[in-house]
Amino acid sequence: MRLDPLPPQHSPALADEFASFNKTLGFVPNSVLTMQRKPELVKGFVAMQRAIWDPGSKVDRGFKRLVAHVASRAAGDPYSMAHTASGALHFGIDEGKLAAVRDYRASPLYNAAEKAALDLAVAASAVPNAVTDAMFAGLRRHWSEEQIVELVATIAMAGFLARWNTTMATPIEEEPLAIGRKHLAPQGWSPGAHLR
Repeated sequence: MRLDPLPPQHSPALADEFASFNKTLGFVPNSVLTMQRKPELVKGFVAMQRAIWDPGSKVDRGFKRLVAHVASRAAGDPYSMAHTASGALHFGIDEGKLAAVRDYRASPLYNAAEKAALDLAVAASAVPNAVTDAMFAGLRRHWSEEQIVELVATIAMAGFLARWNTTMATPIEEEPLAIGRKHLAPQGWSPGAHLR
């Protein structure tokens, strides 16, 4: 950990933003508690999160968590991998499907539309970006333009969090750590020495 997460009481003006995390996760993520040193950043981050995880989304929110999970894995962010795995399970993704996401291309649990979206997550998370016109054309066969925007926003937010969490060495909270140990460790996941 490179900057300590501050207690939520540090920024009373962010009470509404913190309440949204407590409602959806049961805790305020350490990434956000670190971010609160710049309150406007937290407000902007929460606004983007609300837009991405909107219950009225045209892409299933559980599947979008898998997209974020794959993007987080491609970017090397174990903190977000655990959070997105937890979120996927919370939003109804079956444990078997979560376990199969590491090799989604070969899994019969993923259909062609899902594989195209997960391919996008991997390619868009690469440095440099590896998304091709052909890949995007394949994506359009399965997803509407509105859905593509949702998917890209999900991947882009995963990219922001990957940079944030790996740079800050964000310590992982107990609930996502338990999910990571149970569901991701058999696939080689480790929170990393700086996240313990």
